[in-house]
Amino acid sequence: MSTTTIADAQRAERELQVAEAIHSGEMEGLHMTQATKADAGKYVAGKIDLAELEERVRARYGIV
Repeated sequence: MSTTTIADAQRAERELQVAEAIHSGEMEGLHMTQATKADAGKYVAGKIDLAELEERVRARYGIV
């Protein structure tokens, strides 16, 4: 798990990436759980990295 602080520009880029992923999923009829939204928020804030976010999502939804 990453505990480093990220720059404002990187945070903004992560916010955009998460928003685009949410929108893409919703266009396919999917909805993000509160737990996944919380993990995405931690990713945006720089508290976890992309690998940790992916690991959590895969575990939550049983994706191999």
